[in-house]
Amino acid sequence: MNNVLKYHPTVCAVGNTYQIMITTWCNALLSVRVGNKVYYNHSNGIRISSAGVQRFVIPMEKLDKECSYTVISQGMMERCPYFPKTREKVETTYSFKPLEKTENINICHLADVHGYSEQAVKVAEYTGKEIDLLILNGDISSSSNTVDDITLCYEITGNIAKGEIPCIISRGNHDLRGYLAETVTNYMPTQNGKSYYTFKVGCIWGIVIDTGEDKLDSEPAYGETICCHEFRLEEDEMIKEVIKNSASEYEREDIKYKIIVSHVPFTFPRSPLFDIERDLYTNWSNLLKENVKPQLMLCGHTHKACISEAGSEYDKYGQPCTIIVGSEMDDTKTELNKLVIGALINLNDTYADVVFNNMNEITGGGKVEF
Repeated sequence: MNNVLKYHPTVCAVGNTYQIMITTWCNALLSVRVGNKVYYNHSNGIRISSAGVQRFVIPMEKLDKECSYTVISQGMMERCPYFPKTREKVETTYSFKPLEKTENINICHLADVHGYSEQAVKVAEYTGKEIDLLILNGDISSSSNTVDDITLCYEITGNIAKGEIPCIISRGNHDLRGYLAETVTNYMPTQNGKSYYTFKVGCIWGIVIDTGEDKLDSEPAYGETICCHEFRLEEDEMIKEVIKNSASEYEREDIKYKIIVSHVPFTFPRSPLFDIERDLYTNWSNLLKENVKPQLMLCGHTHKACISEAGSEYDKYGQPCTIIVGSEMDDTKTELNKLVIGALINLNDTYADVVFNNMNEITGGGKVEF
């Protein structure tokens, strides 16, 4: 009864920090100790004890140096005004493996899981590789109707990463749908409350781009519940600010690889219904290509597993770099072992080897030259 953790923690890279996301199955007081410092999740000095997801922001250099952290949990029986009733403290220590390699880096990419968490975990396990960075790139559930829908990503990261390696979690368009969609960012890594941000993991610099929904705000199915155009304009300012601050972002001396993580591959719409924001997306692509000069863009959304070089049949607005779409998913299949396909990207000095696989076979891949 004293074990309140629902899954292993997830260590998410955001900016120059790690946000350790911890899910509990009941009300509990949590804290995280790194070295001799204890970090709290609080609201202006009041520790949070509500069941769900708690966030602990740790300086990246601190956790990278210590290579371990301890979760201190204490079940909350009754939060009385005086003398709250709590269970005994439980301490659980996790080893952490910061990304220190500069080549032979294994990135596991999953997107569009749409609720099939067991298959997603087995897709990662099938690679047989030691994963250095785990990316969950949107639509892990099909909606944000419940807390369980939103936190399914932490079940998957908990089973794959086990709290021991850095992770990146981005929002997909399906995450904007459902009863709890308006609060989804309370449960996920963000920077200043925003679902778009930059990150650094070892020698990798990246930017998470969130395009929001995939159709116009006026689409009747949304019932006037979204204003993603305005959201994208705010994100446009962030992209320009990142470029302005390039010296402290992607031009740092220790950066070797630059990647874009975007659930939607916004440079190739699938049909006229999804052909939105053409001018804005073209401008984003040009800004990223001319200034950031990324080697790879990792995407999902289209339910494909493919490598799209600049100028390919999928490139409608001018890709900023090669796009890897690693998220084939077809829920019409009767064979569940072939339902979800992910991507393993192995980074080396001047190229990346890409392998697409489901939970029991390799389905494709290729080599991308930088």
